[in-house]
Amino acid sequence: MITNFFVLSPRGDTILAKQYRSNESSSGKDMGAHERTHTEAFFRKIKFWDDTKSVAEDAEDISTSSVGIESSSSTSVTTKRMGDAPPVFVMPDGLTYFHIRRNGLVLGASSARNVSPNTVLEVITTYVICGLSLIRISFCLSPLLGQLLSTIARIFKDYCGTLSEEALRKNFILCYELLDEMIDFGYPQVTRTENLKSFVYNEPIVVDSVPLTGNMVNPKTASAAAVHKPVISSVSANGRKTTGQQNSEIFVDILERLNVLFSNNGYVLNSTIDGCIQMKSYLAGNPELRLALNEDLVIGKNSGRYGSVCVDDMNFNDCVNRNEFESARTLSFIPPDGEFVVLNYRITGEFSTPFRIFPSIEEVSPTKVEITVLIRAEMPSNHFGANVIVEMPMPPGVTAAASCSLIHAPGTGHASAEYIAAEHKIVWTMKKFPGGAEQTMKVKVTLNKPCTTQIRRQMGPINMCFEIPMYNVSNLQVRYLRVAENMVGYTPYRWVRYVTQSSSYVCRL
Repeated sequence: MITNFFVLSPRGDTILAKQYRSNESSSGKDMGAHERTHTEAFFRKIKFWDDTKSVAEDAEDISTSSVGIESSSSTSVTTKRMGDAPPVFVMPDGLTYFHIRRNGLVLGASSARNVSPNTVLEVITTYVICGLSLIRISFCLSPLLGQLLSTIARIFKDYCGTLSEEALRKNFILCYELLDEMIDFGYPQVTRTENLKSFVYNEPIVVDSVPLTGNMVNPKTASAAAVHKPVISSVSANGRKTTGQQNSEIFVDILERLNVLFSNNGYVLNSTIDGCIQMKSYLAGNPELRLALNEDLVIGKNSGRYGSVCVDDMNFNDCVNRNEFESARTLSFIPPDGEFVVLNYRITGEFSTPFRIFPSIEEVSPTKVEITVLIRAEMPSNHFGANVIVEMPMPPGVTAAASCSLIHAPGTGHASAEYIAAEHKIVWTMKKFPGGAEQTMKVKVTLNKPCTTQIRRQMGPINMCFEIPMYNVSNLQVRYLRVAENMVGYTPYRWVRYVTQSSSYVCRL
């Protein structure tokens, strides 16, 4: 069970705050003053995270269960571990805080009880059971709360159209109404988009105007912003009720996140793909859909079969019927309202990476080093990488100056590279990286003292972030998406998008 729930902006301002239980610490003291300042103290803690703990405390924790061991707390050595705040930690007020980050926002909750972190944070991607009575909830507490904060973020996005600070501020009445229906006295109740529709009466205010997919110049193409609209079909782009019939449509995203590690020679040392097929439904009448994948799809490396697409494992949503999956690679399901994941899959081993990184280091003098980074796009020329960012850390306290020069390829667009002294790293940005092209960055680094092996180790690794629209590495394709039954006059719009993103794209230097 949770005591408080709150949403903070990137600046630490409180956007939403809800108290479900009387705020009492474990010591039984009144926490009325804490109620006014707990979000401020929490934000300072996660922004300036300083995990300072004495080694003597660690030794004391270990020696408390032993017999005949003298106390070692006479001398204490303090160790400081800087970095990002963990998702779960205990504050001095005695409450345990949980938090996640979504689109720059911080969604947090606190609990005075000894609640397992799995009961508040999202650990696995499964959809919670809803419509249970309060007695039944006490037995299903762990799976219900297992994705509570992430589920709340998803519900806000479904009803507001997009998850942002402006959207939550303009729809704060709707968000509080959703919280009242989702959580009662700290326990999750109804946490599915379609089930909440019968309890929610406020209309959302759409932040940005959503383009009408039915009036596109090219009827086969829709804007990417078309998916960012509320699930309430009677609300238009300006947040008002509409009398006309809205378009029935469904959006399908095939998302793949790459984890690749390169050696300093450009060879792939480790590579994995974490993919999913995600949908957002605005269909009227909840018809049954049929989704067909590659006919030569093979699941399992040791299956003994060969195909153009081979995945290690795959898991499905509870609403998916897999009776025809083994024979025809076809799934049937009734899509719930809002955003949901149809299936997840994972691929390990060798695959064609979209980018290859080739670094080189040369010591010009004892205090000067030249670094050359060549990146080659090994995807087809009709695709491109968007919003490419390459970061390369430099030795802190040693780097005096660094100058960058770029060798552009045609069609790159705006590109820049600079050394950020405050963060001790070189940042190389490109708006567009065409397929089949090569980009080169040369960096001249001046050090305060002669370069040693220890200083060389502090250079790098190179981290690359990118997004490739309408391209996937695994070649997993959606053959068709259609309504299972022939319904006269029912022709929903079906939009399919492929997106490849970098999760951890690192090259050793």
